[in-house]
Amino acid sequence: MTTEKDLMLAGQPYIAADPQLSKERARGHQLVYEFNQISPREQDRAEKLLNEKIIDAPSMDAFIDLPVHIDYGPNIHVGKRFYANFNCTFLDSAPITIGDNVMLAPNVSLYTAGHPLDAAVRNDPMDLETAEPITIGNDVWLGGSVVVCPGVTIGNNVVVGAGAVVTKDVPDNVVVVGNPAHVLRKLTTDDHQFWDHQRVLHDQRIKGSVDFNK
Repeated sequence: MTTEKDLMLAGQPYIAADPQLSKERARGHQLVYEFNQISPREQDRAEKLLNEKIIDAPSMDAFIDLPVHIDYGPNIHVGKRFYANFNCTFLDSAPITIGDNVMLAPNVSLYTAGHPLDAAVRNDPMDLETAEPITIGNDVWLGGSVVVCPGVTIGNNVVVGAGAVVTKDVPDNVVVVGNPAHVLRKLTTDDHQFWDHQRVLHDQRIKGSVDFNK
């Protein structure tokens, strides 16, 4: 027998008020509430709760600054060295799959959930909803207050500028900005050379071998 959860995860219209889904959301909300109440002095406890019980993090090294807002939790799959800054939101009715070395700035929102465009169906007490997965590749940085909409895939080595609303798929190796988001430019070897040089200069300044003001 097909359940409402099966439909939800398959990207088909489903009933969000279904008892099973309501129970799983309540579990997720409770765990996230407990996570958000943990003192900054208990970081080990917070990381254990996050990695073992809230999200799917096989590398066990995900780090999220408080507070965070999550609907379910287990539908969020993250790779190595995942970091999310303050006040991020994950509406994970469909899977949210995130690669390695991904950074989210404050107030980033990943929305898999949607509603019917037709008002009559949207307002029906049956409360039909939809969900489409979000996929984010490796080595991605999403700037402050970025919104990623349902069904979007973001490629590898991508930077999304602050405030962008990503409504369509993003290719590899680009900087994306705007509402709706569009490609501003490609990331090239010049970017690597510039920032690698900055890293070298930083090390030299720390060691006192170059003028700090240069």
